Amino acid sequence: MSNIGKRKIILKPEVRLEQSGNQVKTVGPKGELNLELPSKITLKREGDALFVERLGDDKKAKSLHGLYRKLIANMVEGVTVGFTKKLDFKGVGYKAEISGPKLTLQVGFSHPVEYTVPSGIEIKVEKNVITVSGIDRQKVGQAAAEIRAFRPVEPYKGKGIKYIDEIVRRKAGKTAKAAMGGPSGK
Repeated sequence: MSNIGKRKIILKPEVRLEQSGNQVKTVGPKGELNLELPSKITLKREGDALFVERLGDDKKAKSLHGLYRKLIANMVEGVTVGFTKKLDFKGVGYKAEISGPKLTLQVGFSHPVEYTVPSGIEIKVEKNVITVSGIDRQKVGQAAAEIRAFRPVEPYKGKGIKYIDEIVRRKAGKTAKAAMGGPSGK
């Protein structure tokens, strides 16, 4: 059995999970999320615990077992707590501001970059930190990745947009290598 798939999902009292056929709907204080289950996956409820079970032992059912258990657990966590990703940006003249449904970034290009905020996602900017939050984990991660892709961190000066917990390995430039007695390149 899948190690992730056989774990139970604890439903908090404020979460309501409804299943009709292969549709699963999770409703909580932050909102609601829907998911369509494949035919090889079923849900079994025992009190406040929820178990994801597979019908059969074929390769496809085994691969979907852990995936759908994690997707449902993310739905339950999303409607109660929500998800957040923080991005840090660094560089001379780099700015970010939110105006209505758009995030405007000035990240070293000759023009400002505009990013339209997807529905269900909330973006806040404080000094040099962009906070992306929402109830759908996939949407939050996708929005954060799209913002980061505008100007990824470069390894020489460390300028760009990165996740707050991302570690950037810095490289020594040509002048630093020459001063240390590196290959002269002749």
